[in-house]
Amino acid sequence: MSNSAPPEYTKLLPVDEHPETEYGSVDDGDCSSSEQQTTILEEAKVIARSSLSLIITFFLQYSLNVVSIFSVGHLGRTELAAVSLSTMTFNITSGVFNGMATCLDTFCAQAYGAGKPKLVGLHFQRCLCMVLTIAIPINLLWWFSSPILNVFVKNKELTDLAQTYLRIVSIGSPGFILFETGKRFLQAQGIFHAAQYVLYICTPINVILNYLLVWDKDIGIGFCGAPLATAFSYTLMAVLLFLYVYFIDGSKCWNGLHIRESFKNWGPMASLALPGVIMIEAEFLAFEILTLSAARLGTEVLAAQSIASTCASLIFQIPFGLSIGASTRIGTHIGAQSLANAQTAVTVSLEIATVLGIFITFCIYNGRRVIVTWFTDDAKVIEHALVALRILAVNQLYDSINVIAAGCLRGQGRQKIGSNLNLLCYYTVAVPLALLLAFREGWGLEGLWVGLGVGILILAVSEVFAVLRVDWDWVLKKSMERNNVT
Repeated sequence: MSNSAPPEYTKLLPVDEHPETEYGSVDDGDCSSSEQQTTILEEAKVIARSSLSLIITFFLQYSLNVVSIFSVGHLGRTELAAVSLSTMTFNITSGVFNGMATCLDTFCAQAYGAGKPKLVGLHFQRCLCMVLTIAIPINLLWWFSSPILNVFVKNKELTDLAQTYLRIVSIGSPGFILFETGKRFLQAQGIFHAAQYVLYICTPINVILNYLLVWDKDIGIGFCGAPLATAFSYTLMAVLLFLYVYFIDGSKCWNGLHIRESFKNWGPMASLALPGVIMIEAEFLAFEILTLSAARLGTEVLAAQSIASTCASLIFQIPFGLSIGASTRIGTHIGAQSLANAQTAVTVSLEIATVLGIFITFCIYNGRRVIVTWFTDDAKVIEHALVALRILAVNQLYDSINVIAAGCLRGQGRQKIGSNLNLLCYYTVAVPLALLLAFREGWGLEGLWVGLGVGILILAVSEVFAVLRVDWDWVLKKSMERNNVT
């Protein structure tokens, strides 16, 4: 294994031959960025600055579904259950779109670092076309989801309502996909605030639409108003992001539509997109399995599990935002063939992950009682939830490292390793151990979270080892192969 850059990889063009950007220099031709030796402090500043915008973006985007649940929840128990079921189904299946889009964290960032902005635009178009193609069967699944959901939930009225929600929200799926891939297109250029600005506009509009379409006496349509508001918001997000690129910033990496080329050479992109899907879905599905399992432990335990899972989902947005910032930074350095800087970015990312994990653990552990009372005042639910949040707090120490280490792997273009480790740790360790401790050993909800935590700990250690024990010669070779694809 080689941990240093070969001499031929470090002979790069002078800085002033390219226009300056936050992430280095770039030219319209086939060229590379200059290797300016970076520092730990500089890398920390850049990653932290970009990650802050990403974290805000993820929180605002996550709020769209939360608003739907709140607006519909007051219509009745059946409607609340239906919107919860449909939102969970949408999150799981649309995770495929998010996972596939993460391949652009590698392709676009490395192309931009290599000084090939036109290739950045082509990668974006190829990924967009590939995800839109995959969206066809997923949309069909939403349209005919009632019989499938009925296998797990024996209530036809409930599953029919959930199907109606999914059918309406599917109208916004092209906008959702365009926004997800468009974010990566801009992030590769060091433009992290565009999506944040878009959501500053769309989030309050979504709240207003939910009120008008669900509750307003004149134009409200009840339950169906919530998914319609969400679908409109997704479409508006895509339109505003496009307008940002066209009128403000980001068009330097656009070289017009290339429809024919967009449907070529999907193989290399798919080879990173599929592992990206697995990395996103493996953890999400593991949490859903534990939530369904908690139902066997009683209503109070299920309610406590829902509180803990919601907290985990919200907290996840923080390290995930940092992981995108880290992967983009690392990928840009690799595309510029600047291995010393890439290694520094990896080191800084893992150090930030450790500090962040300690901070989140401290906040959740000491504030767990306040957090639980935000959700419920039921004494039994509070008792169970406090147990879950105590373990969740400890788990965050290494889950933050896990999530950010996965971002480092994406920056290196090694998603396959990450996907294999996720499958191995979640489904041969975390889930089986959680079910064993919860039901056979009688630990209940505590057992579910302890088992999950053990799996995450093993995953974090394994990913950090993989990130640090990397053949940088191979990473550079694969990067140059991607940047020579047309």
